[in-house]
Amino acid sequence: MISTTSSTAEMVTQSKIQISAPDNIEDKSSGRLGCCGWLLVVISLIFVTVTFPLTIFCIVNEYERAVIFRLGRIVDKKPKGPGLFFVLPCTDTFTKVDLRTISFDIPPQEILTRDSVTVSVDGVVYFRVQCPISAVANVSNAPSSTRLLAQTTLRNVLGTKNLAELLSDREGISRSMQESLDEATDPWGIRVERVEIKDVKLPHQLQRAMAAEAEASREARAKVIAAEGEMKASRALKEASLVIAESPSALQLRYLQTLSTIATEKNSTIVFPLPIDIMQSFIKG
Repeated sequence: MISTTSSTAEMVTQSKIQISAPDNIEDKSSGRLGCCGWLLVVISLIFVTVTFPLTIFCIVNEYERAVIFRLGRIVDKKPKGPGLFFVLPCTDTFTKVDLRTISFDIPPQEILTRDSVTVSVDGVVYFRVQCPISAVANVSNAPSSTRLLAQTTLRNVLGTKNLAELLSDREGISRSMQESLDEATDPWGIRVERVEIKDVKLPHQLQRAMAAEAEASREARAKVIAAEGEMKASRALKEASLVIAESPSALQLRYLQTLSTIATEKNSTIVFPLPIDIMQSFIKG
């Protein structure tokens, strides 16, 4: 029994070694050009020697980088540029990548908020290519993919907010969208620099309802302020009456002051009030 078990284990081990060996050989040979590849490289060098220097130099601008493919593989795993760089005419192809910041508008999106209100929201996104190799090798069209992802991210983020948060916390929503987009586009070599919410369009019925609510709130505050003013005025009149009651001559001075105020307005008729105390002396007589 022991010998049978050991022989079975040896057979399983040998089979694992036989299965894994081609994978290792394939991994080691994946980074090599092979015989045909080297033959094409030699032919390209001969062609370059004949046509030198017309067909081997290319130029990229300061804001661009070139990703060179040699027989389908990226050369040196890093982009070339800016300036002058060397290519083989028969075996090399290259793709230019723009490193400048690109902006695009997010089309208006019909979004249902958390409190079941339908709104239309649009925005703008600013991004740039951070890694040209990833932008070429990991995604087919990096700008177009970023645009589509921005639309879905806008829907997902705003779907978790209610209407009050959407109208008052735009900076927090923009920051949350930027973090989500930056994390999702990092494997593509894209860096999202800024996201802004441009406009939030509400239904007309909701706009009228919100306007009526705001108007009612303003009227209520105005009534409260007017009532507080009346209360303060009544307290002031009470204090003034107490002062006048202590000094009867103050009331006469107040009469004269009122008369002078009326006289300055050029009125043809002047009504002058007489104190009751003066009239009582004539009544008694």
